[in-house]
Amino acid sequence: MSRTALPRPARLVLADGTVYRGQAFGAEAVRCGEVCFNTSLTGYQEILTDPSYAGQIVVMTCAQIGNVGVNPEDEESARPFLEGFVVKERFVEPSNWRARETLDDYLARQGVPAIQAIDTRALVRRIRDGGFQNGVLSTDPAQQDEAALVERARSAPSLDGRDLVAEVTCASPYEWSEGAWPGVHGQLPPAERPSPRLKVVALDFGVKRNILRLLTEQGFDVTVVPARTPAEEVRALRPDGVFLSNGPGDPAAVEGVRDNVRALSREYPTFGICLGHQILGLSLGGETRKLKFGHHGGNQPGQDLATGKVAICAENHGYAVDAGSLERAGEPVEITHVNLNDQTVEGLAHRERPLFSVQYHPEASPGPHDAAYFFRRFRRMVERHRDGERVTGAAIAKGA
Repeated sequence: MSRTALPRPARLVLADGTVYRGQAFGAEAVRCGEVCFNTSLTGYQEILTDPSYAGQIVVMTCAQIGNVGVNPEDEESARPFLEGFVVKERFVEPSNWRARETLDDYLARQGVPAIQAIDTRALVRRIRDGGFQNGVLSTDPAQQDEAALVERARSAPSLDGRDLVAEVTCASPYEWSEGAWPGVHGQLPPAERPSPRLKVVALDFGVKRNILRLLTEQGFDVTVVPARTPAEEVRALRPDGVFLSNGPGDPAAVEGVRDNVRALSREYPTFGICLGHQILGLSLGGETRKLKFGHHGGNQPGQDLATGKVAICAENHGYAVDAGSLERAGEPVEITHVNLNDQTVEGLAHRERPLFSVQYHPEASPGPHDAAYFFRRFRRMVERHRDGERVTGAAIAKGA
């Protein structure tokens, strides 16, 4: 869109009939998705390209977005998977030496519609107080009929029961070797990577690139495989450990992975993040439940129950493992971390086997690096298991 052109009209409507009238930018399109909000102050490009947002329209609570532009290095996946983007005010002229294009141009090129100049505070309060609901974002001037858009939002299916992982996972296995960039993630100058090299197979449920970078920094040779890769094909790769990635949507709806994860976690040291944490919980006999409005942002308080310490964490999920279901399942699993805002399960560890998981994102990107130590813990667990030691996830979670 030309900077001198008149603003294009845009509408964001919710299934409850609420209508927000604003100005369009990005692509000209009509998209439907579950509306959620993210409380991060920075890192909008990483948020846009996080596959965990598949099927959702993302509202930023930070008032001004786009000021640092967009660059190829900050992408967390090959493209944005979200349905739409909502901001109070977008910057037309970025002011950052790393910028390669504007947010407007980037979203237009990627086919993502966006709206600005609406009351995002009112929208966030509606979602926070009333919970998730579907919405429709239209930046097409020919499709601004509000009644028709509301009806479309009401008739759209919920994300519950939808296998979004199938829409974001890689098509075939690939090797990953890029490490963390100098000057970020505590690497200034870059730390020497541990040796000897260890092999990890990462099941891609919608993995972020910074997770793969930090696994590489811990001396892992990383092979990424599609989410439904059978256990026997993973075994054929002869891994030292297995990693379960983040990803979008309802964990109980992800087809063809629970049994594989159950089998692999009985044979290999296993570490899961976000959706990987939830699927690990399901494989242990637990259940998951949907949260009212989810956790999305870089300011979530996660408490380590072993030490009482609190880390400020990056999170992006709308479902959580039900603590009571784990007790009923009878597996020797303990809850290691909780979210202090609502006491939801933030970490699990097995008392007899080398496996643990966390709900939040220790790789951040964007967000604080308080929890990056989990990658070192995984390395330590894999090393000790490879050396023939009987090591458990619970012991590792306590710093053993």
